[in-house]
Amino acid sequence: MPLTLSSRFKILHVAGARPNFMKVAPVMAAAAEWRSGTVRFEQVLVHTGQHYDATMSDVFFRDLVLAAPDYSLGVGSGSHAQQTADVLRRLEPVLIDTAPDLVVTVGDVNSTLAAALCAAKLCIPVAHVEAGLRSGDRTMPEEINRLLTDQLSTLLFTTSRDADRNLAGEGIDPSRVHLVGNPMIDTVDRLRARTDGASAARRLGLASSREYALVTLHRPSNVDDPARLSELVDLLLRLARRLPVLFPVHARTRKRLADTERLARLAAEPRIVLTEPLGYLDFLGLMSGARLVLTDSGGVQEETTVLGVPCLTLRTTTERPVTITEGTNRLVDPSDPAAVVAAADETLARPMPTARRPYLWDGHAGRRIVAVIAGWDRQAL
Repeated sequence: MPLTLSSRFKILHVAGARPNFMKVAPVMAAAAEWRSGTVRFEQVLVHTGQHYDATMSDVFFRDLVLAAPDYSLGVGSGSHAQQTADVLRRLEPVLIDTAPDLVVTVGDVNSTLAAALCAAKLCIPVAHVEAGLRSGDRTMPEEINRLLTDQLSTLLFTTSRDADRNLAGEGIDPSRVHLVGNPMIDTVDRLRARTDGASAARRLGLASSREYALVTLHRPSNVDDPARLSELVDLLLRLARRLPVLFPVHARTRKRLADTERLARLAAEPRIVLTEPLGYLDFLGLMSGARLVLTDSGGVQEETTVLGVPCLTLRTTTERPVTITEGTNRLVDPSDPAAVVAAADETLARPMPTARRPYLWDGHAGRRIVAVIAGWDRQAL
């Protein structure tokens, strides 16, 4: 039945990787601020620790104005099976102890699927934030996580109309699907004014604006194959001839680069700036000021779209086609370095694009999600 004036409703949020927290933060803030008089929300935050960097943790939570997790599971790295199993094993007693009314899981990492599966087996309803995204490529572990999480979820919160169509095509009851917009953009809008990309660029020895490329690479398809990784190193060296390159190196990528001479080759190029992973505010500011972004990240495709920064996604598929049809993103096959360089040259020859926001990417997705939960008729589903 719908929640009533005296209802106390407990939401347990599960996040496992840094991008998850950018999506969790607006939902938690909206629930904390909820003043409709229909429900009082209690909230529990669980960090599975699937991705965890002790040196970056404090600054990251401070940047997002997000309280420390109530539970940290400390799962750490491992194979897909190991991570999924460890989250299941460690999350189950938390769910039993806290007895939430709803488990909210976000994104598409292994923690996302594990949280949904663990909750479903305990007969706890699941809400999936960022439901319905599909690349059509089942060799991506994230695609399997998306498909299965959506099948297990009671409430499915989508970021775009193509996600709604995907879910309809998979037979998901449309009454369970809610187009709410993109909570990651809520975080961009809330915190962008606090960024100082120009100062961050100067600290790193870069021109303050529009005169550098920003690169992120972490997907196994790009960094785990030695031949592909060598091609990408050559690509960055070629790109550096055109403009300076800022490359915050993901821990996974750094390990792969360090196994050979590739890291030394990049470090020897004065127009390539290698850094450790950056805090959210520094990264957002530097992305805002970039002339061009090269990435294999899903979230960066979305952020560059609303920032109006040209983005070349080094993949052959994307689960976020709206960033191409309504944004600044372009897919380029990373196995063809010449095509990537040509795409970069074409982009640099054009003026900066005008930022365009997809439907409902307006900074209020978190509030819409909480409004749906507050009005949710539990007996109807």
